[in-house]
Amino acid sequence: MIHRGEIIKKAVYKSGFSITELAKRLGKSRRWVYLMFENPSVSLDVVLELEKIIHYNFSIEIKEIRPSMLGLIEPASSGQNEKHSDEYWKNKYLRLLEEYNDLLKSNNSN
Repeated sequence: MIHRGEIIKKAVYKSGFSITELAKRLGKSRRWVYLMFENPSVSLDVVLELEKIIHYNFSIEIKEIRPSMLGLIEPASSGQNEKHSDEYWKNKYLRLLEEYNDLLKSNNSN
């Protein structure tokens, strides 16, 4: 079985996000973030929220995330400036494009 916490930990460190900033955006404590790294079964809701914060596609490592789930959690509109909104949509487009290319590759190999 995959260890979601380990996958998340690697992605967070790779992203360059500080634990303090990540905890702040999640509305949690730093301790909670470190405990999440140790949890082998982090909820998919948390994983999807992390995807949006650190701009990382977990669906490759965590097979339970289906492409249809990626649009379920939208960013909160209150307090966001237009630049952040543009960044969100750009990243969403790139993530969908990567998934589309992966599907094309898998269909061509069959």
